[in-house]
Amino acid sequence: MECGILDEDGMHYEGNCIRPPSEAYSILLQVTVGCSHNKCTFCGAYKGERFKIKDNRIILKDILFASKYMKRQDRLFLMDGDALIIPQKRLIWILDRIREHIPWVRRVGSYANAKSIRMKSLEELIELKKKGLGILYMGVETGLDEILKKVNKGTSAENLVKMGRKVREAGIKLSVTVLLGIAGRDMSLEHARATGEILSAMDPNYVGALTVMLVPGTSLHKDYLNGKFELLTEREILEELREMVAHTNLTRGLFFSNHASNYLPLKARLPKGKQQALDLIDSALNGEVGLRAEWMRAL
Repeated sequence: MECGILDEDGMHYEGNCIRPPSEAYSILLQVTVGCSHNKCTFCGAYKGERFKIKDNRIILKDILFASKYMKRQDRLFLMDGDALIIPQKRLIWILDRIREHIPWVRRVGSYANAKSIRMKSLEELIELKKKGLGILYMGVETGLDEILKKVNKGTSAENLVKMGRKVREAGIKLSVTVLLGIAGRDMSLEHARATGEILSAMDPNYVGALTVMLVPGTSLHKDYLNGKFELLTEREILEELREMVAHTNLTRGLFFSNHASNYLPLKARLPKGKQQALDLIDSALNGEVGLRAEWMRAL
């Protein structure tokens, strides 16, 4: 979504404004522009966009606007790609202003990555939780170190688990995304098993499985054009999803594959709904359940 900059009486947005599907009805407060990492080979969201933290005066003006015109929304999401990277004192200032001027907001959310979580101590994360930060969204993508390195994720599976557990220990809800098809055809099932294992070790509150879609201009798209990366067929994606669900054991978490990029919408509460989810995937593999048409898929 290209936001642009609204007039002086509206919220101030720059560039591409990205938020999780679950934050569709939240107040969208842009506190950073771009992504602090911005090196993942599959992502074209912030290409050509230099990362910056917005001026406090602009942020406060937007908070004051929201306090006047957004009284029905009780959730707020801090955009863009990684607001958690903001230094602690400044992030606390933002959360305090939200509490001061929009006291009806029950939960503040933000994207995060392994680097930004590592830069915050456990005590700092707990402080952010007390100030209203209720959920962090982290892209895991895969549990295979080889693939993490190939897609320039900038972290390891072991570190992702540690950072995910750190968020949970602070009492902040954790929502992670994984990518079906990111390992290509040869490592598909290995990727599925390793990803299920990393999810089990991390034990997030929510898991969102998306399916890889090629974005022109990205390194992954170039690899596809050069024959270095293969897209999976619908059936292969379903087989990968089944293997991933089979190897994912959550204490009490929701596993979704209902993003617009997916062929089979799925929502399961684990561990209780695991077998039902596997049965649904089997029905789809047997041709008994219809799949989302290719023309309907989107990022």
